[in-house]
Amino acid sequence: MTIRTRFAPSPNGPLHLGHAYAAVVAHDLAREAGGQFLLRIEDIDGARSRPELAEAFRADLQWLGLQWDAESAQSANLDRYAAAGERLKAMGLLYPCRCTRAEIAAAASKMGPDGPIYPGTCRGRRVEPVEGEVAWRLDVDRALAHTGALVWEDALAGPQTARPDLFGDVVILRKEAPASYHLAATLDDAADGVTLVTRGMDLFAATHIHRLLQALLGLPVPRWHHHLLLVDAQGRKLAKRRGSPSLEDRRTAGEDGLALAAALRAGDFPAGISLGEGVG
Repeated sequence: MTIRTRFAPSPNGPLHLGHAYAAVVAHDLAREAGGQFLLRIEDIDGARSRPELAEAFRADLQWLGLQWDAESAQSANLDRYAAAGERLKAMGLLYPCRCTRAEIAAAASKMGPDGPIYPGTCRGRRVEPVEGEVAWRLDVDRALAHTGALVWEDALAGPQTARPDLFGDVVILRKEAPASYHLAATLDDAADGVTLVTRGMDLFAATHIHRLLQALLGLPVPRWHHHLLLVDAQGRKLAKRRGSPSLEDRRTAGEDGLALAAALRAGDFPAGISLGEGVG
């Protein structure tokens, strides 16, 4: 089987060193197996998506010496997301929800991997599904009754039992975007023929939901490779919102991108940067 990996950045801010590490991991795992490395621009996050950043991403990857075999953009896949949403609705597995984040935080009694677990306020209620005013949530208990027990495999952590119930009823179709990350990434990985999903440990738990969606929609099941993250001296993952230096700034300042990629491969990180699971 041909190994296919992908690097899938969102154009809502410049790439930083953590992205470079993730891209190198995905690229090298594919090349070492004689496989293919894909670039996917995840550009459906409404006004936060900045189209001009996609070109900077390409320049950053080329500067690092990473070549990709194919490229796609999520904005070209809206019909795919809509069709999957309609299919899940027809199966009786989605329900409309008007709750705001503040209302959920106030009503929730448990915390999950993504924060407060939705308490099921709108499940079973009659909620008028006005477009743009409601999100569509997955009834996880009903979905699991449909699929039965599920497993998935991580290349580093080994076999896993799927536990989507840890999240509660997650949003599948967002109010302000055509699809949630869970639905879009799952559908696109299948359509792109990705056989090894490489990403950071911060998304390990999300795989429980993705495995459930694969079973519901009859999609192929890849393997996963969740690697450690680059973290700062406080153990926090590098993030755009914390002003982590961008690859573009390094590139335009004349830094050697090939040398940087080689250093990342060797585990030779800048002072104050190390590998960890990351917080925040």
